[in-house]
Amino acid sequence: MRRNATNKLKVVAVRVDPKIEQRLRLLADATGRKQSFFLQQLIESGIGAIEEIWLPPAVLAQVREGVLPSPDPTKNSTADLFGDVAGQNV
Repeated sequence: MRRNATNKLKVVAVRVDPKIEQRLRLLADATGRKQSFFLQQLIESGIGAIEEIWLPPAVLAQVREGVLPSPDPTKNSTADLFGDVAGQNV
């Protein structure tokens, strides 16, 4: 598929444990693919399970129907759900 302005992939930065990065690098080196390919595969295959755990049922239903609600700008959000709580890494 040819990429254009409407289907352009977005860049997301993520911190991973060095051992995970080594495993990704090994996969990439052994297969000739990029680490980002394997991260994309992991995300696509696992996001449904994560949504079921973390999203409220009404929002999950919207997502399943193909409607992606806009983020609520009035809610406090953090770029990293698992760290940097109140400015300190957990």
